[in-house]
This record gives sequence, C-alpha cells and structure tokens, in this order.
Amino acid sequence: MFAVVRTGGKQYRVHPGDKIVVEKLDGNAGDKVTLGDVLLAGDGGSLKSTDGLTVAAEIVAQAKGDKVTVFKKRRRHNYRRKQGHRQQHTILKIVAIGDQKEAKKAPSKAEAAPKAEQRPAARAKETAEATEAQHQAGEVAGTPTENPAPNNEKAAGAEKPAAKKAAPAKSTAESGSTKNAAPAKGAAKKSPKAK
Repeated sequence: MFAVVRTGGKQYRVHPGDKIVVEKLDGNAGDKVTLGDVLLAGDGGSLKSTDGLTVAAEIVAQAKGDKVTVFKKRRRHNYRRKQGHRQQHTILKIVAIGDQKEAKKAPSKAEAAPKAEQRPAARAKETAEATEAQHQAGEVAGTPTENPAPNNEKAAGAEKPAAKKAAPAKSTAESGSTKNAAPAKGAAKKSPKAK
C-alpha cells in the first residue's frame, strides 16, 4: 500500500518501511509521529478512501541540510552581503499506513544490544554516521539526485590531445598573410631630407 502525505508544504509518496527527509518536526530520535494530512492512498492499481486515514512514522534523526550561501551585491554602490544557511530536516521512517504495518526484519547484532547502556553522545554520533551512510547509499527517499548531465571534464580531456596533434604554426616570416605586409611605422628607416 502507498500513500501521498503532505508535511512542511511538500508532498511525499511513501510505502511502509520507506525513509524520507522532511522539514523539521518537533521530537527526538525514536519518537513516534502521526501524519494526518493524507492526500491519496492506494493499493496496487486501486485507490482507497483517505477519510480518517493516517500515516504512522518514527523519527530516525534530526539533521541539517547542505550549506547554502546567500550573496547579495549591487553594482557600483559598494554593497555586498554574504550569509550562510543550513536548513533543518527530520528523517522519518514510515512504520504504517492506516492499519498496514511494515514487515519486521530480524534485528542485527548492533540493534540487539540494549540502548540504555550507550551514552547520549555515542548514540548521537551513531545516528549521524547512519544518516550520512544512508544519504551516500541513496536509501533515503526525497534527497536531491546527482546531475545527469555528461561529465564535461571527460569531453574536454578528449579534445585536448586532438589539439596537441595539430600541425605546428609557421613562423611569422613564412606565413602568407605577413609576407607582403608593410613594415611597422617605428621600424621604417627615414631618408635624410635633401637641402
């Protein structure tokens, strides 16, 4: 089953078990969140009624987005302003849509260890590392994708050797365009005036 939910002014298509990055929500890692603004729900090719339907999620981590530099400038007025910004995000794991819950997996050795023994700083570091790994692996839905444009460095690298193989340029004395050219003004010899 899937659902389209709206949170933070954006819409997300989710399935049970998905991880999404949304605008900051109140809560700490491990807290349960209910998303009540369900716009669409369906199972396979058929749509379901969204009346009273909710999406249950769990907060995985509170994180910050990439740095954005805001630079303002007005020409010829000596006006420059530079400001940085990092948007705050919340990473959610969708637990259930309505009454359908995600399929439980066998807990790994790291999850089997009791979390009460871990210190808060160690837990925060572990969460940050897991979040970074998920971003790099592309497991988190809703993150920006890489630019699909071709790599211009490879194209530029392919053209450079071709330019080196071109015939060497002729000297200026041998070239046809300067062969019959008049000498420069300063270099011309002046004949003495007759008296």
